[in-house]
Amino acid sequence: MGSFSSPPPTTLEPSLENSMSRYRVYASFYFREPGHNINVSNWIGCYDPSNNTWSYVSPIFGLIENHVLKDFAMTSNGDSIYIIGGRLCNKKRALYSNDISEVDVEVLSSVLCYNVHTDQWSTCAPLNVPRYDFACTVCDNRIYVAGGQSTLASARGTSSAEMYDPSRDKWTPLPNMSTSRIVPHVDRSSAEVYDEQRHVPPNQIVAVDDKLFSSGYCLNAWKGHIETYDGKLNIWYIVEGSQQKLPCTSCINGENRSRVQRLYLTMAPIGTCLFFLAGYRMAGESSGIVSVVHIFNILATGDGWRSFEPMEEEGERKLCSRHCCVVQLS
Repeated sequence: MGSFSSPPPTTLEPSLENSMSRYRVYASFYFREPGHNINVSNWIGCYDPSNNTWSYVSPIFGLIENHVLKDFAMTSNGDSIYIIGGRLCNKKRALYSNDISEVDVEVLSSVLCYNVHTDQWSTCAPLNVPRYDFACTVCDNRIYVAGGQSTLASARGTSSAEMYDPSRDKWTPLPNMSTSRIVPHVDRSSAEVYDEQRHVPPNQIVAVDDKLFSSGYCLNAWKGHIETYDGKLNIWYIVEGSQQKLPCTSCINGENRSRVQRLYLTMAPIGTCLFFLAGYRMAGESSGIVSVVHIFNILATGDGWRSFEPMEEEGERKLCSRHCCVVQLS
């Protein structure tokens, strides 16, 4: 399947290679199309950077068959992964055709917790305000959420914010933001609303060594380079040596690049490296995908990019949330 070529063996510094064995990256996927004996509902996959392998972990607890949870927040705190809020959709195939329909069902306030060591799910206290497409972060072992959309009937965002304390299993309302904000949904964006030359919100921001890094914006998860934020000057600037075409030339023959379709891309910080976990397929092929992990070392001098060997995967899977999360094993 496809025309991806194996890049030269990736060699990492011994200290970095040893540290990678202590981390796992978790992301939630679903199959794009339902089929015979195939349930498209979300599941969690785990990427092990020490041996470049994906493994199936668990379906998301409580989802009805062929219902997909989208635009939720997925974050980690200690050895637990939290699935917060989201937009529940029903995907089904038409009775007399191969067309796939997707119908929004509801906006959820539910919060689920998955312990990576015990392989157990638990239900947490729900959000005070149901929401999807919202901001989420962890600070001092507390989870903060803000903004997003709280209803399916209106595109208007919410200004509400709240904080979750896992030790008390309680959400506490915070003062409302001055402006209602949402994380823009690509399918609902338009040129009249978003102008890349003026201001387009970033797709994902991660912190490495107390610095913020971004690789894309709401309309495109990869904009061709990595940017970092200078807090003193209050500007974003391009990280030297970060310009790169994805998939990189070492992973695919140049004449076939135009035929490659990217299905997903998400970014995970591990140590001093940014891991870009991507899924591609060749145009016209639908039997599966090729997943590739690209790595950029922010401390490298010269070429900081490396790519692991591509992996062929059966079934066309897509990310359910823009973000993945990293868990450090104890």
